[in-house]
Amino acid sequence: MKFYLQWYARLPSTNTFLKERLAVESNLPSGKVIAAREQTQGRGRLDREWVSSTGENLTFSIFLRGSYDRRKLPAASMAAAVAVAELLEAEGLKPSLKWPNDVLVNGKKICGILSEGISGGVIIGIGLNVNMQNAEHIDQPATSILMEAGKRRDIDELLGKLLKRLSVRLDEWAAGGFFAIRKNWEAKVPAFAKASAGEPDIGKMVTVRDGGTAHKGVLAGFGPDGELLLRADDGTVLSIWAGDLSS
Repeated sequence: MKFYLQWYARLPSTNTFLKERLAVESNLPSGKVIAAREQTQGRGRLDREWVSSTGENLTFSIFLRGSYDRRKLPAASMAAAVAVAELLEAEGLKPSLKWPNDVLVNGKKICGILSEGISGGVIIGIGLNVNMQNAEHIDQPATSILMEAGKRRDIDELLGKLLKRLSVRLDEWAAGGFFAIRKNWEAKVPAFAKASAGEPDIGKMVTVRDGGTAHKGVLAGFGPDGELLLRADDGTVLSIWAGDLSS
């Protein structure tokens, strides 16, 4: 996969900006990457705010052109999460993945990913905490590469490294969906790898909240498209496509 990177000094949201570009530039190439040195109105799942000061973090969005089945889209975030985790491992950290789209280090969120299906393709937005010095302004446990490793990283250099890994994993996803990246994804999920205390394991009772809806049951694994499988009290297995997972 080839990427076409374009940096902006300041944007409200890279996902929103990329959608606006596509509305007036229908021939925008697949692999277009919009990156912002400062993001003022970024968002994640459930409209959570994702703001980044200048030079602090990586905030960027990728456009992939194609006709993708909606059931295949959630796994795009999972493929991107694998690539981010591989980058963090190369940077000396020990990341784990949390379904459906978070990357954690020491149980704290270091990266969030939001995939949005649009007419003509999909946009994958990624926010990776790099040089953030504290997480007091964030409404959930969070961390950064600087906070974990004690050393600042060059944002441009780090993005270059990450795009190389994203090229491999997103090509796999585009060709084979979740099946193509499942082994690598599950290897970094505590439910399978038992790599991080406190994360839900297969067979344990969990809760999945999505907005005002909450589902409780036994974590039974993941389906063919990356959906979470939840076994209810009556034995039926529910397929959950999005939500916040907790034990």
